[in-house]
Amino acid sequence: MRKFEVIIILIVVFGSLIILGIKDADKKSLPELKSSNGLEMQMDDYTTAQERLAVNDQLSDSRHNAITSAIQIVSPAVVSVNVIKTQIVNRHLSPFDNPFFGFFKNVPYKREIKGIGSGVIINDEGYIITNAHVVEGATQIKVILSDNRQFESELIGVDSVHDIAIVKLKDGEDLPVAKLGTSNGLIMGEWAIAVGNPYGFLLKDSKPSVSVGVISALNRDFAPNEDGKIYKKMIQTDAAINPGNSGGPLVNVMGEVIGINSFIFSESGGSIGIGFAIPIDSVKKIADELIQYGKIREIWYGFKVQEITPVIASYLGLSSSDGVLVAQLDNNGPAQKAGLKKGDIITKINKYQIKTTDDAEIAVTDVAVGDKMNLEIVRDSKPMSIVIDAIEYK
Repeated sequence: MRKFEVIIILIVVFGSLIILGIKDADKKSLPELKSSNGLEMQMDDYTTAQERLAVNDQLSDSRHNAITSAIQIVSPAVVSVNVIKTQIVNRHLSPFDNPFFGFFKNVPYKREIKGIGSGVIINDEGYIITNAHVVEGATQIKVILSDNRQFESELIGVDSVHDIAIVKLKDGEDLPVAKLGTSNGLIMGEWAIAVGNPYGFLLKDSKPSVSVGVISALNRDFAPNEDGKIYKKMIQTDAAINPGNSGGPLVNVMGEVIGINSFIFSESGGSIGIGFAIPIDSVKKIADELIQYGKIREIWYGFKVQEITPVIASYLGLSSSDGVLVAQLDNNGPAQKAGLKKGDIITKINKYQIKTTDDAEIAVTDVAVGDKMNLEIVRDSKPMSIVIDAIEYK
């Protein structure tokens, strides 16, 4: 009986050792697991605080990418633009609908309206690009930086047609400056980052807000709106451009400004992924003009055009009503000196195909004093080219 008990005990002991050996072998043979971010994780528990800190550092580093780097580069130069505008309105003072009180009706009075927008610092002298609609009519402009510094600012110049304005900080020092890139060569589908700082005056944290998307489309042209603004070659993005972000930069993954956020398509007023930015190449040209002259110098073209209606096309024997008809020439004007004649049909201006007078108006909006306008025309059924010097109207 004792021998039997000894045998049973030996079996239990050896069986336990075998089981422990199998578990240890399985544990050693388990493959290393990889997290979704590529960091290797062991099944063993981290035995020391130092190991846990090292893994936390690796996890933290893995969260940084091109987008977060771009935001770090540009965000210090993105500012909150806070304005006060004076608006004249009419109010009805009389509580009675009586002719005797008619002289009380429509009494004008002034009221102050506060507005907010965004902007971006473009040089160490404190010049800021923003939208014209943000600052037009402002009697007071205060700019708040991302480090919570506040500056009284002055309006240097406005280009209402292109919706661009230049504001300058008063007594600004040690200013962050954004790098202006180029809108030439943008690719549909590449990353785009919309940055704005609309609430720097309202929130204790004056850091800008960001939204990320892609370049949805390029070279979007719009007919002049009721305010007379013309948006041409616009960059379309699905990065959310929320209220108050107007005037802020649209940035690429290198942290370079490629556009100035301007407006969205929306019925509700909130972003639905259809936003538009003014290309930075156009903005730089406008900004230089505003900083140097305080305005956009008016150009003397020296000619006027009209639509080619079906009646006019039939009278002239034209097969199409595309193009615009030169209806008037200024005597000794730039167009006349270049050889343009009344009755010529303009079909192209600076590579822009012209079908209507709206097309012609949009085509010349980028022309500045000193530029040359390349026109393709038809005269007596023969195509011709004419170059007109853009000179300042005085």
